[in-house]
Amino acid sequence: MKSVNRRNRLRRDRIGALIAIAALIVVAAGGCGYQFGAAGSSLPPQAKTIYVEKFDNHTQYTGLDDQLMRYIKDEIADRKRLAVVDASADADLVLTGEVLTLQSIPLATNAVGEPITYTESIGANAKLTDAHTHQVIWQSSGINAGEQIPVVAGAVITTSPYFLQQNLRAQDIAKLPDLQLAQTQRSFGRGEMMQLLAQNLYASMSEGF
Repeated sequence: MKSVNRRNRLRRDRIGALIAIAALIVVAAGGCGYQFGAAGSSLPPQAKTIYVEKFDNHTQYTGLDDQLMRYIKDEIADRKRLAVVDASADADLVLTGEVLTLQSIPLATNAVGEPITYTESIGANAKLTDAHTHQVIWQSSGINAGEQIPVVAGAVITTSPYFLQQNLRAQDIAKLPDLQLAQTQRSFGRGEMMQLLAQNLYASMSEGF
């Protein structure tokens, strides 16, 4: 009888210990969930509007600053955290910056040494200022993005996500003159690259790194 009682007591103690461990896990998980949920954005909570100033363009490509500004504005608007305004006087935050580089380097060549694919990269610096106090609340150097751009028909992979996003069909590729194809692919690739730069910039700005 004593042995039975002892086994029952041990079983109750074991169950009690398991319940205590489970409770600790729930509390810990709840604490972690609170931490993750409360982390959020590093943008000032009172800030509702932002003005994006055209970045200084230190590259040789005219109009690059205008294109990048549109991508940055679209990225901010898509996130729905801040409203983009048209004048700094109406803004809580002001984003300024500079486009430092746009590099294009041959990545692959054909049998006679002609480039068939380029790797392009863009680099920028950016700064976020409180429009009311004029204090810099975030800045980052060397924000960058890159893209691989095919410039001849033989280098275009028509089943790739890169190609499928375009308004071209596989049968159109062979019909395009080399120069037109190169211009089409370069234009699309740079758009993708600037969109990625805008995404990287917003992520850095909103999370404070």
